[in-house]
Amino acid sequence: MIRSDFHLHTSHSSDSEASMESMIQKAIELGLTKICFTEHQDFDYPANSENFDFLLDTGAYKAELFDLKDKYKDHIQVMFGTEIGLMPTTYDKCRDFARSENFDFIIGSTHIVDQMDPYESIFFETYPGKQGLTRYLEVILGNVKTYHDYCVYGHLDYAVRYCPDKSFCFVYKDYADLIEEILKTIIEDGKGIEVNTAGYKYGLSYPNPHPDILKRYLQLGGEILTIGSDGHCPEHMAYDFSKLPELLTSLGFRYYTVFREQKPEFIKL
Repeated sequence: MIRSDFHLHTSHSSDSEASMESMIQKAIELGLTKICFTEHQDFDYPANSENFDFLLDTGAYKAELFDLKDKYKDHIQVMFGTEIGLMPTTYDKCRDFARSENFDFIIGSTHIVDQMDPYESIFFETYPGKQGLTRYLEVILGNVKTYHDYCVYGHLDYAVRYCPDKSFCFVYKDYADLIEEILKTIIEDGKGIEVNTAGYKYGLSYPNPHPDILKRYLQLGGEILTIGSDGHCPEHMAYDFSKLPELLTSLGFRYYTVFREQKPEFIKL
């Protein structure tokens, strides 16, 4: 059983209304032994339909986290993390932020491509179907070749979640060259990737990234693999984690990873 959720958001992130304490209490109820909050920090996030700015009040976040970390220390380990949205125009800001605090864990993610979030309809109107994922992966490749202050890269095929073309189907060979270069770069940099179960929540039959990406990551020598629900409310914590041990072991994985002080610890599946 997987007892650690390393991708969680609360009201300290623009797109969540959940209190941190309610998330901790739910984690304890679920039998989790370790969680990591990874509040959003997306510098220069473009104007959007929901008026999210994704800027983190780090002081307020840290103060509440460490207060609750102490309050619940006899019940669960609470780790201090962040999810940084990477864009070529904000690398310096992201780097300064990543080094400004002693984060236990940092997710590097791509949310914005050419000033558009795949969550918004304009992205797939601009880049239909396969073009959208290709462009998304091109931007990730640029990010991982240039930016290094992160522990794992988040939801590598995030854009797939929001493709409005219901006939669209991810096929690994369509993007093999891009994906392999991304994975090799991540591995050579000593970083990892995550398994993000929000893919199930969005109606996919698999987590993000697709199992074919996970399998190739392992074949290329990738070992660091964190597990996260991307939960923004208590109900979505550890979402469909029960599906993962069988999936991951069938692909050849024997361990998943948690972090403390940005150092990986491997836990048997």
